[in-house]
Amino acid sequence: MTETDQPEQDSFLPKFVSTPLRSGHGMKIGIFAGIHGDEEAGTLATEELIAWAAGKPEELHDYELHFFPVCNPTGCHLGTRHSHSGLDLNREFWCGSIEPEVVFLEAELRRERYDGIISLHSDDTSDGCYGFVSGALLSEHLLEPALQAASEFLPRNEQHIIDGFPALRGIIKEGYLGILSAPPEQRPHALEIVFETPALAPMDAQVKATVAAVKRILAEYRELQAYAANL
Repeated sequence: MTETDQPEQDSFLPKFVSTPLRSGHGMKIGIFAGIHGDEEAGTLATEELIAWAAGKPEELHDYELHFFPVCNPTGCHLGTRHSHSGLDLNREFWCGSIEPEVVFLEAELRRERYDGIISLHSDDTSDGCYGFVSGALLSEHLLEPALQAASEFLPRNEQHIIDGFPALRGIIKEGYLGILSAPPEQRPHALEIVFETPALAPMDAQVKATVAAVKRILAEYRELQAYAANL
């Protein structure tokens, strides 16, 4: 496990990398949390996942995981959704933003060309877990088992409209402009999943649900990749 960071005024944006057993032979996944500074569950869950990956478990032998636990360091310090500049950084991507956090993360996204991107959030208007899918068609088939895994700790949001979007059993296929995502020009496009916990639920349950969801996504993605390779 290696760590890098990018200075950002009086703070920094940490990055941790877990490499596969065979260098250069891993599926590359970026896991991003803390883009909203008042959503602590994703950051805590990412820290647990970093510790898990550091142990080099067998189920990660073919993964290269890049963890970004605090994507909005000033917002996390202030305990606010927005950064110190007053902007929602998750509406600033791929639109020419000069926000230093966004500039750094866009450069990472372009340089690394992730096969998959998992973004972790909490929603204080939701009474259950849900998520957004986009990019590769596989995304939808990965979020469903992830929500099943999370349901051991927190319920699924079954509403037909969530966060203003049509939803089917907690899965939303639309989304906001400007969110953290793969570069628009990347081909093939990365699979993209945004996983949301109910922010008013106990923090411990949110963290456990998030960790379970991410681990399930990774397990299911490997199986789907192996199946596709044998077609």
